[in-house]
Amino acid sequence: MQTLLKVLGYLWAFPATALGLTVVALSLVSGGKTQVVEGALEVHGGFATWLLSRGLPWVGPGAAMTLGHVVLGCDLECLERTRRHEHVHVRQYERWGPLMIPLYLLYSLLAYRRGQHPYLDNPFEKEAFETS
Repeated sequence: MQTLLKVLGYLWAFPATALGLTVVALSLVSGGKTQVVEGALEVHGGFATWLLSRGLPWVGPGAAMTLGHVVLGCDLECLERTRRHEHVHVRQYERWGPLMIPLYLLYSLLAYRRGQHPYLDNPFEKEAFETS
C-alpha cells in the first residue's frame, strides 16, 4: 500500500515535475549536474543556475526552487543549505498535484494585493520555513 501511495504521489505531481525535467535537460546540456536525494531529482549548474540567478518577477533571484519532484539549485551548496525547505515543497506538490502552481501563484498575488510580501507571506512558503 505504501508503494502504491508513493507512485500516486509521483503521478499526481507529474505535471510540475515534467516542467522541472525540462529544466533538468537544459541544465545537463549546459554543464549542470544531477543527483537523487530522498526521492527528488536535484539539479544544479548550467541552465538551472542561470534561471535562478535571473529570478522570478515577484521574488527576484533565488538559491533553489522546486517543481514537483525536481529541485533546482544554483550550486551544490545551495541545494544542501535549502534541502529541508525544498523537500517541504516536494511534499506540497504530492498533496496538491497540478493545483500547486496555480494556487502558489494565486496566494502570491493575494499577498501582493494586500500589501504583503508575495514570497514570504505565501502560505506554501510559510509552511516550508516553519517546517525546515
